[in-house]
Parts: sequence; structure tokens; C-alpha cells
Amino acid sequence: MTSTQPTSDDAVAGGQKARSRYARTPSEFAVHLLFEGGHREEIRFATIQEFQKWYSGELVPKAMSHDFITVPIKNLQGEYMVARPSKIMAIRVEPVFSSSVER
Repeated sequence: MTSTQPTSDDAVAGGQKARSRYARTPSEFAVHLLFEGGHREEIRFATIQEFQKWYSGELVPKAMSHDFITVPIKNLQGEYMVARPSKIMAIRVEPVFSSSVER
């Protein structure tokens, strides 16, 4: 009797498909801020950990404050936006995948 080994796409762990070894990794994260009044701003972080550090260290402690906080803009060194955290109505975090072929 011959036994066939499942491929990575067929492997089942705990009743769920195993993650492919070819899973994509985001090259950066685009964070979309929606402000009271409808203004939108996009900022970028190289890693999700950098976003989490800014979010938990700068935004959350002052969430109800009307004082300005600094917001890094699109990974440009030394360029910042200031915003009132109490006016941020929503945040969307989007992984950005870059490829060798731009579409």
C-alpha cells in the first residue's frame, strides 16, 4: 500500500487548510484617517508594528484630547501633519503589496 503525502495546498491542520508557503507579505501599510467633517488623509508605515507603536503610544492616550498630536506622513523623513485626535472618526489599515509588475 502506498501512502501519498499531501501537498502544502492540500495539507489540513485542525480542520482548516494550511497556509501556503507562498503567502504574500505586505511591503507597507496604508492607514486612512477619516476626520470629522469628511476630510481624509492617508499615511504610510513600513510595518504593522510601526503603526501599532504610533497608534498605542501617540493616538490612544490622547483620544479624547483637543490638543494636537503629530502624524507621520507617507514615510517621508521629517515631514509631519498635526491633528486633533478627538476629531478622528475612523481609521482603516490597508496592506499594500508591491510587485515587479505594476498594474
